[in-house]
Amino acid sequence: MSAISLGADARAPIATEAPPLAESRKQQVMRHGHRVRLYTWAVLFVAALVVLVVLIAANVGSVKLDWVFGSTRASLVWITLAATVLGWVLGVATSVLFRFRTRRRVSQ
Repeated sequence: MSAISLGADARAPIATEAPPLAESRKQQVMRHGHRVRLYTWAVLFVAALVVLVVLIAANVGSVKLDWVFGSTRASLVWITLAATVLGWVLGVATSVLFRFRTRRRVSQ
């Protein structure tokens, strides 16, 4: 027997919850539409990864790079990756530059 004894009247009252409201047709369509968009993006992401892996597997050969002074050899995968990253960085930098230069000046 425990040191503290709870009687029948000391129990916590059971809260009665209101029955859930029925979901409207618009809410149901929106919820299902959101789920479809999520699955669509997931499928597109997986497809992009598969294409990326296939491209990497197809381009593992080494190629010759001719520079202004001299030449080097590098794997085509690394050349493609470097060109992609460089293009992305330059695109972001250009976007920031144009946004900064075309922004309205607030006169005080």
